Amino acid sequence: MNTTTRPATLAVDRPPRQPRKGVTSTGVLKAASKSPRSRSRGFALQALYQRLVGKNDVADIDVFTRDLAGFNKADEPHFVTLLQGCTAQADVLDGLILPMIDRKLSDISPVEHAAMWIGAYEFVHCPEVPWRVVLNECIELAKEFGGTDGHKFVNGVLNRLARELRPDEVAADPCASR
Repeated sequence: MNTTTRPATLAVDRPPRQPRKGVTSTGVLKAASKSPRSRSRGFALQALYQRLVGKNDVADIDVFTRDLAGFNKADEPHFVTLLQGCTAQADVLDGLILPMIDRKLSDISPVEHAAMWIGAYEFVHCPEVPWRVVLNECIELAKEFGGTDGHKFVNGVLNRLARELRPDEVAADPCASR
């Protein structure tokens, strides 16, 4: 058996590691590469989380969220639309989501719940946003803010909901699995 030791490789022997552009180490989009609309969804999710968990007043949540770092780079009108629309129509949105799930809403993570509110709201009220964009954005929100596999649940629910709320658009999508 050879007992000689190999000298440790010094950092200067290797080229520096190149940073990954656009994504974090977990694959989530970095804030610098997010569009203003994506940022507004992220802030809306955080605000809706406060509503779901703390039952805080929407006006107070709005003020608090606007003070968060990076809010100035968000699409403010879209943030307001999502926050106001989702909170005002919470019962309607829950009514759309409930038939798509196999558990009580109270058993769902508030992050997943908020992401599904955003998706359901945009499916109904933002027809200019393609269904695939809504779906992908909500999945990314669940990945960034939620638990390990929460994005898979959000994906399944919103995929089914899209087929119900935007059947023609989904049917016309050649990438949509039948």
